[in-house]
Amino acid sequence: MYSITNWYHAWVNSKHRATLALLFKRPVSGNVRRADIEALFKALGAQINEREGSRVLVRLFDERRVFHRKWLEENGVKP
Repeated sequence: MYSITNWYHAWVNSKHRATLALLFKRPVSGNVRRADIEALFKALGAQINEREGSRVLVRLFDERRVFHRKWLEENGVKP
């Protein structure tokens, strides 16, 4: 059975991998577009719902969260 790390390397495209690399870069790049992050999450199987204001609800890895890089790391998603 695939781990999430193997799965996302097999199924996400190069643009998603580039976005992921920017998220893990130190210092984190200020040039990462929200739309690119949402596209990466959707490629990983997320459900994304707009909330009031500029908030977004992300359902991924059987969790509902506000995005944070550590959340990806804890679930085995790394560049």
